[in-house]
Amino acid sequence: MSDTNINRLLSKRYQIEELIGTGAMGRVYRAKDVLLGGVPVAVKFLALSLQNQKMRLHDRFEREAKTCALLGQKSIHIVRVMDYGVDNNNTPFYVMEYLPGINLSHIIRKEHLSLPRFLSIVRQICLGLLCAHHGIPVDDKICPIIHRDIKPSNMLVIADPTFGELVKILDFGIAKLLQLDNNHTNYYLGTLAYSSPEQMEAKELDNRSDIYSLGIMMFEMLTGQMPLVASTNSFGAWYKVHHYEEPRTFAEVDPTLQLPKELKDLVMSCLAKTPNTRPQSIGEILKILTSLEQQYSNVSPYTLKGNTEFEHNSQVDSLSSVSNDEIALASSWPQNKPIADIVFPSPIRTNGEPTVALWVMLPQQEIQKRLICSRYNQFLFIAVPHPMLLWITLIYNRKHGPKWLPYYLDLKTSLGQEIARILGQTGYYRLLFFAREHPHRCAHLLLSSIAPAQCQRLQQWITLSSTLVSSAEPKFSKSLLKNEYEKVKLQVLAKLQAIDTDSPFDLSG
Repeated sequence: MSDTNINRLLSKRYQIEELIGTGAMGRVYRAKDVLLGGVPVAVKFLALSLQNQKMRLHDRFEREAKTCALLGQKSIHIVRVMDYGVDNNNTPFYVMEYLPGINLSHIIRKEHLSLPRFLSIVRQICLGLLCAHHGIPVDDKICPIIHRDIKPSNMLVIADPTFGELVKILDFGIAKLLQLDNNHTNYYLGTLAYSSPEQMEAKELDNRSDIYSLGIMMFEMLTGQMPLVASTNSFGAWYKVHHYEEPRTFAEVDPTLQLPKELKDLVMSCLAKTPNTRPQSIGEILKILTSLEQQYSNVSPYTLKGNTEFEHNSQVDSLSSVSNDEIALASSWPQNKPIADIVFPSPIRTNGEPTVALWVMLPQQEIQKRLICSRYNQFLFIAVPHPMLLWITLIYNRKHGPKWLPYYLDLKTSLGQEIARILGQTGYYRLLFFAREHPHRCAHLLLSSIAPAQCQRLQQWITLSSTLVSSAEPKFSKSLLKNEYEKVKLQVLAKLQAIDTDSPFDLSG
């Protein structure tokens, strides 16, 4: 039987292309937004069987779609909703960012999760849940939001060129605002195998119900099996299991599995039958996960695509003859920039060829401290949710320590693309230092070369960015990059301090 939604134009805007997922709550299609030139999106139709007046679905759906849209703006770990409505058949739908990824249930079936990967995935899920549980403003009140259907198939794992994996929670469309007036209809929504005891009783739920479901999912991620098993897939069988049967232990399921006791205790505590005996907040869980990551992850939770090796690069010497004095004399602080400690890049021309300068304003004393210094640079790139490049420059000597000069390049802008392209092609840039006390002339000039591997990656990232569609505001990518930047700083300093030199050479990373 053919799918009548295929090739359908929804709301005179979304061209439905193919079915990509089905579930109890509805069907999901890949589509393109014809008003935005064919940008890919995902469209979810709520199941027709749910449409009845008793549930007042239309009103509830509109409220929840707005809620989901607000959540997607607050957390990078929640899928972003961009539009919603009701079609000609009276079927509610909402439009989400389209993210090519794999749901966690597929990963669990096909792969064994290493401990560091497990910790990274669960930490990201918890960050999304923490945002929802903290709530959003509705009618001048902060209303916490629970998901009600935490399970592996509602977690999307997206490969990212810089961070390795980005995890997003799907289907907050069935989440329920915790209104204080209790004027809601009690009905069951969720997935039987992952539902908390109180959810099966149709009680008013709080964040601890999501914590129970998270516990079941964590057990499954670690073992590939469920902690609770019902005799049949019926409501009655699962009701009995969730209320009265103790979950299987890790040793029962897999006696060979080696896990930290702290992690096993955390998972089993989430599976407590009564909410008061579980962890009381996602924040409590995050503290334990963070501690475990520090102990058992030798690298950042994300896999950084960058080179932290140092090498003396003689390219700097050969470049030093290219009219540096002329550049310094000809450079004056732009009138449209404040007299303040700032960093910004700008293309310049030397001998008729385009190059890049990083303009830096600092107090005169700061500049004097590092007239002789080592230079280091590294580039970190994130593709999702918005293509963004963090350009890190460090000037360092043993006596005065590090001076970090970071700058974010938006690779969806023409300026960001131009600067990244020139850096990748030339393999070097100049640092123009201006003193706050004497801002109108260049006080010092340094050269910094870029390792060939990084030049190649820069050009690859520009090409990739031109094909990507931003699914969120640039600030979300900046926030992710900033977190990784703080970790990279510690790695870089450790290596610099191990190098017994205050060489004027560049150390390209």
